[in-house]
Amino acid sequence: MSLTVIIPVKNEEAIIGNTLGYIEKSWIKSINYEIIIVNDFCTDNTINKIKSRNFNIKIINNTNPGLGHAIVNGINNSSNEYIAIFMADLSDSLEDLEKYYKIISNDNKIDAVFGSRFIKNSKVINYPKIKYLLNRIVNNFIKLFFLTKYNDVTNAFKIYKKSTLLKLFPIVSENFNVFLELPLKIISREYNYKITPITWNGRKNGITKFNLQEIGSKYIFTFLYCFLEKILLKKKN
Repeated sequence: MSLTVIIPVKNEEAIIGNTLGYIEKSWIKSINYEIIIVNDFCTDNTINKIKSRNFNIKIINNTNPGLGHAIVNGINNSSNEYIAIFMADLSDSLEDLEKYYKIISNDNKIDAVFGSRFIKNSKVINYPKIKYLLNRIVNNFIKLFFLTKYNDVTNAFKIYKKSTLLKLFPIVSENFNVFLELPLKIISREYNYKITPITWNGRKNGITKFNLQEIGSKYIFTFLYCFLEKILLKKKN
């Protein structure tokens, strides 16, 4: 059993040192792991700060600008059985990552573990109120159309079997909407997944790259693309 943690970075010099230090001291050293940092055209000192670390990190350069391309490059360059996506801003918990890993590695039938910030025993800290409201509207809309119990599809922090992720290719999303495309394909293609509560903390350092106004149309495209695939797969079966 082995784990690849993909961390996409774009101008994260304010936080990346803390993030990697957090990982370096964690449970992850007890397993076979690799950290893949995908440099999404950083123009600050992020990469130099990463190079100063002395543990198992692989740095790759994104081939095309955009978070979607960064995730695809991370997947293609991974060498382990399981892949987790972990954001550089420390909004996610390494304790939850350990829980993900235990769940997926102890049951060979599970293709993915999806964390939810909005179920019993989950915890959310410093979530902007407007963003929270939009999140709940969008995710409940998606939940209805895809007939799923999962209510946090847009959350980036998940773990997958690499072999299953490769079956989802080609990945068409170029930005944050990649985090919608991956789980919706898992759901519509009826792969096995488990839902578990997680903790989420709002960013304390650096600047968020998420801009709803810029990528709203991309989320709509991804939703329609995946919903059409769901309909076509149903007809085929």
